[in-house]
Amino acid sequence: MKIIRIPVITIILVGLTLTLQSCSKKTVTGGGSIITPPPVNPGTPVKTDVKMWLTTQDKTQLLDKQNISLLFTSVANSNTTINVDTTTTYQTIDGFGFALTGGSAQVINSLSSTVNSSIINELFSTDSTSIGISYIRLTIGASDMSASPFTYDDVASGSTDVNLQQFSIDMEKTDLIPTLKKIIAINPNIKILACPWSAPAWMKTNNSLSGGSLLPQYYSTYANYFVKYIQAMAAQGITIDAITPQNEPLNPSNNPAMVMQDTAEAKFIGSYLGPALQAASITTKIICYDHNCDRPDYPVYVLNDQTANKYVDGSAFHLYAGDISALTPVHTAFPNKNIYFTEQATFGTGSFSGDLSWHVNNLIVGATRNWSRNVIEWNLASDPNYGPHTTGGCTTCQGAITVNSSTSVSRNVSYYIIAHASKFVRPGAVRIASDASTTLPNVAFKNTDGTKVLIVLNNTNGSQTFNIKFNSKTVTSTLNYGAVATYVW
Repeated sequence: MKIIRIPVITIILVGLTLTLQSCSKKTVTGGGSIITPPPVNPGTPVKTDVKMWLTTQDKTQLLDKQNISLLFTSVANSNTTINVDTTTTYQTIDGFGFALTGGSAQVINSLSSTVNSSIINELFSTDSTSIGISYIRLTIGASDMSASPFTYDDVASGSTDVNLQQFSIDMEKTDLIPTLKKIIAINPNIKILACPWSAPAWMKTNNSLSGGSLLPQYYSTYANYFVKYIQAMAAQGITIDAITPQNEPLNPSNNPAMVMQDTAEAKFIGSYLGPALQAASITTKIICYDHNCDRPDYPVYVLNDQTANKYVDGSAFHLYAGDISALTPVHTAFPNKNIYFTEQATFGTGSFSGDLSWHVNNLIVGATRNWSRNVIEWNLASDPNYGPHTTGGCTTCQGAITVNSSTSVSRNVSYYIIAHASKFVRPGAVRIASDASTTLPNVAFKNTDGTKVLIVLNNTNGSQTFNIKFNSKTVTSTLNYGAVATYVW
């Protein structure tokens, strides 16, 4: 037997190479969180007409760019085909992103300066290592994902402040506003939607931040509350693009929470909020409803109110109840009004594979196919215990990222759900036609630079090979069960 002697230095170098290759893999922690951003697949890049990014239900691929050759040809085959057609266009896209709750800002701001800067850049920048979040939702005052309930004009029990002399957003200058300023420095054009969970307790029927309704004698005061909020944020260099009068207006059980029936919302917008913004020369959009798909009659009622209609830009939806298809009849009834999707949570009790499939199918594909200009998930960041949250607030809502410590961040399933769209479908893109499918749910877009984007989910229990057809030529791809891919050409 011939003995081959390998120099010691060679063995060391080979071992070091293997170690580095091993370290380049994603580090998975409890719950499927990802510690390091997914790298581009190694190897010499191959020639391709279509670029592909892949996430698999088993997490072996997590928004990984695939080094495979996807070339358009005229060769025919019998595969299922998704036809993409740029000549048929639908709504313009405003963006994809998350709610930046007070709790989210608090945990992000707890990071060391280096990690804080790195993760904000990764979330909001548009370079190759970032996911390009382009739309965020703020809470006006506390949400249930704040450390405690509050508004911007809380006074002693039994007192009122009709002239809003005590109004202040100073409590947001610790975490939320500094975080927003860093985001805006990266993306000055980011869309910001803001909405309250409750009016100040002294304006309400039950004198509490949870439950109750807005007293009619305070409609004018509350409209001025919104004016003061928008002006105060503008003074900080933060432009509020849109507001909704009330988060989940039919939900009395959260903390904070406030009920606002459709009749009340129509009256509030038409006779108070709309005129107040107009009188202050504020161009912030008013979007109605902001609740589940099971009650499309609510936004229809508001939009049918002629006093309110002229002030309302459109309707916003969540999907904790109902079906995403409910958005289309609202669009059909009021085609000149916009549709938005503003909240859906992933939970610590869920699974990566189940949440990836459901959210891509119903939101990334479903909401946009039903005319939504955006998709916002709930929420951007949480701690390992799904906090901060109020007493009575959501105890299992999982952030897109988990802030484990001042130097450790994990990426969760909603990070990848949104990233498959936000990284590639940029504001100003238009949705274009693509063949609907129950086994291969998909949606297509054309960016302002001419690039086409197709997002596809394999919604079966087996592998699927299919064609993407564009301009009479096809490219063939295969997805394993539960996988999501974004194709760009």
